[in-house]
Amino acid sequence: MARYGMVIDLDRCMGCRACMEACKIENNTPQGIFWMRVFRFEEGEYPDVRYRFLPRPCMHCDNPPCTKVCPTGARYKREDGLVATDWEKCIGTRYCHAACPYGANYFNWKEPQKNYYLDWSAAPELASVTGGMVPPYKNPDLEVPYGKEGRRIAGGGHRLRVIEKCTFCVHRVEKGILPACAANCPVAAIHFGDLDDPESEVAKLLRERNPLRLREEFGTSPKVYYLSKSGPPTAKSREIEKVGAR
Repeated sequence: MARYGMVIDLDRCMGCRACMEACKIENNTPQGIFWMRVFRFEEGEYPDVRYRFLPRPCMHCDNPPCTKVCPTGARYKREDGLVATDWEKCIGTRYCHAACPYGANYFNWKEPQKNYYLDWSAAPELASVTGGMVPPYKNPDLEVPYGKEGRRIAGGGHRLRVIEKCTFCVHRVEKGILPACAANCPVAAIHFGDLDDPESEVAKLLRERNPLRLREEFGTSPKVYYLSKSGPPTAKSREIEKVGAR
C-alpha cells in the first residue's frame, strides 16, 4: 500500500499562486476558502532584502490530531496516508479545526450555492468575463465515493456548516494523476508520490537533500516535507502577506 506525501522545494517556489488557483478550480472551493495557501515573507534590511514563499497544504499527518477529536469519525486517516473528511458525516463541531496546528481546516459558514464567485448557470452574462468559456459549476468527480470504505471525501463547498480541507486531490490520485497543485506548478516546486517507494521522485528527493517539516515538536509527523538550502523562514522573517487571504 502506498503512503502518499508531498515534497515542496522552497528554493524553486516564486510565489506565483498557480498552486492556489489550480486547487480552487479543481476542488470547487467557495469564496474565502483556500486549501492551499502561500505565505510570503520578507527577510533582511533595505537594500539587502529578499522575499521567500511557503506553500502550505494540509500536512496529511501520520499522527493526525484532528482525527482523534472528531466525534463522528468523519475525519479519518486512510491506509494510503491521506487524511480525509467524510462530508456526509461531518456535523460541524470544528474540533478538528481547533486541534490542527497548521490552520489547514476551513468551515462553510454560508450555503455553498450563495458563496461562489459567479453564477455559472448565467452563461450569456459570463461570456464577456470568461471569453465564452464557462467552467462547470460542479465537477462530477467530487460527488462520488472513494476508497474501499466508499466515503464521499472529495472536493469542497458541498454543504453548509461542514469542515473542509486539502484532500491531496483524492479523486485524481485514485486515477493515478498528480494533485492539481503539483501538476500545475510552472517551476516544478511541488512533488507528490509514495514516500515508501524508494524509486519514487519524492523518496529520492528526501534521500538526496536534507528535508524539514513544520512544527515537528507537536509530534504530528506531517507528510509534507520542505527543501531549502537556507532553511525555512525564521522568527526574524516578517510575514507581510498571506497570499489568498483577501
